[in-house]
Amino acid sequence: MPAVFRAIDRLKAFRPDFVSVTYGAGGTTQALTEEIVARLKRETDLLPMAHLTCVGQTKGEIHGVLTRLEAVGIENIIALRGDPPRGQSSFVPVKGGFSHATELIEYIRGNFSSGIAAACYPEGHTESPDLDIDMEHTKRKLEAGAEFLITQLFYDNSYFFSFLDRARKAGIQAPILAGVLPILNTAQVRRFTALCGATVPPLLDQRLGELADDSDAVRELGIELATQQVRELWDSGVEGVHFYALNRSYSISKILTNLGFLETSRLPTD
Repeated sequence: MPAVFRAIDRLKAFRPDFVSVTYGAGGTTQALTEEIVARLKRETDLLPMAHLTCVGQTKGEIHGVLTRLEAVGIENIIALRGDPPRGQSSFVPVKGGFSHATELIEYIRGNFSSGIAAACYPEGHTESPDLDIDMEHTKRKLEAGAEFLITQLFYDNSYFFSFLDRARKAGIQAPILAGVLPILNTAQVRRFTALCGATVPPLLDQRLGELADDSDAVRELGIELATQQVRELWDSGVEGVHFYALNRSYSISKILTNLGFLETSRLPTD
């Protein structure tokens, strides 16, 4: 836990609108997520948002999680189906659980007063047969009670702009935040993009291969590229950027500083 709070302490100077706290892969850190968001609520003036997935939990267990979060003042949830647990190739709900994020969103909206965010996928969810069906699933999340969307990571802004255009044409008016994951190392970005189906542009993939053995150089490349990416998104009028921090603060601090948010002194070093 110290790593996440060190990162939060260093990034809070940028006054984020909210701080989301994820589950680990397959929902493995559920209890820790609850502990972290409760501590954020208790000890800081930041607005915490708890991730909640359908993985490995019955409706009754999810109700218990939501009740505990409500009791400590957590008012915002990002509701996700979640990835299959490690070792499973497809998602299988537990008996008495939810099969899709839409079902989870409906349940939260019907039983709690939480604000709700949902995920969306600029390149389409890996399990969607095509982009039209993927957009229909996205619309259903909003119809079920989600109030805004946060995208999966992407490294080519054209995918985000195309998704945004298709969403607006489909009648989606809810805010759509762009999810940005600064590259930290070559193996990591290849693993993440393979998992979620995001494209690594060929020139970037080549450059990552060339720098694969120089982790500092890859991190600096990630900072440079994410700065360019976010600048273009903001110039286009994006409604918000959601950084996937991975309990790190250095890259995001540098990116925001590059964009004019803070003096370059006293940057974190992790």
